[in-house]
Amino acid sequence: MAKKSSGLITGLITAILLSAMLLFAGCVSDSSSAEETTTITVSAASSLTDAMTDIAAAFEEDNPNINVELNFAASGSLRQQIEGGAPVDVFASASKKHVDILEDENLTSAGSRTNFASNSLVLIVPAGNPSNISSVEDLTSDAVTKVSIGNPETAPVGKYAKESLTDSGLWDELEEKMVYGENVRQVLTYLETGDVDAGFVYMTDAKIAKENSIEIITTVPTVTEIIYPVCIIDSSENKEEAQVFLDYLTSETGKQILTDYGFTAEN
Repeated sequence: MAKKSSGLITGLITAILLSAMLLFAGCVSDSSSAEETTTITVSAASSLTDAMTDIAAAFEEDNPNINVELNFAASGSLRQQIEGGAPVDVFASASKKHVDILEDENLTSAGSRTNFASNSLVLIVPAGNPSNISSVEDLTSDAVTKVSIGNPETAPVGKYAKESLTDSGLWDELEEKMVYGENVRQVLTYLETGDVDAGFVYMTDAKIAKENSIEIITTVPTVTEIIYPVCIIDSSENKEEAQVFLDYLTSETGKQILTDYGFTAEN
């Protein structure tokens, strides 16, 4: 009888220990699950580099369970990456055109698109203005041999510049002087180093140029308004987290950061 009682007690202790272990394992599992993070990839136009970096940092601080991986390039190049199947969750373009194309190809998540910022185009020259340029028309001078714009096929800043020059009747005369940059930041670098006589960049990029490296000559009217749309990519496996990021981008915090960098926040 004593042996039977002892066996029951042993079994009871074993059952209690097993239950405790299972309960502990469940707690650990729940804790681990609570601490899991999701990483979203945000592909953004080069002109958004500084502003988007700050927005992502602020977003991660407010949303510790979501990491943001940033990918910057010319909008057209980013669009081509998405078309090629790159794992992108959010696409922020410097031109409506590239989001339009993705929408036509059913590659964007329906209803996710929104315009979040706008910009302006400026003509800049190296510090000291060695070619004495005071207007866009002065670019036709023999003293000016190299003018840089972004590649119009892939960099919206180049498309805006080409449209403006074509509209003013100057493109044909200036085309042979053109030095194409892969994106707006490369154009800015050409001006900062004095490798070209003049160039067209966004106002936001001119504002973050190296100190005393360039001069802004004039704001250039554009044929197409410079609007930045953002959307969620339909193949994203993290649409919920991507939407949280979009909401943050258009929140007061996101708008303030964009404004600090010279953009005009939309909405």
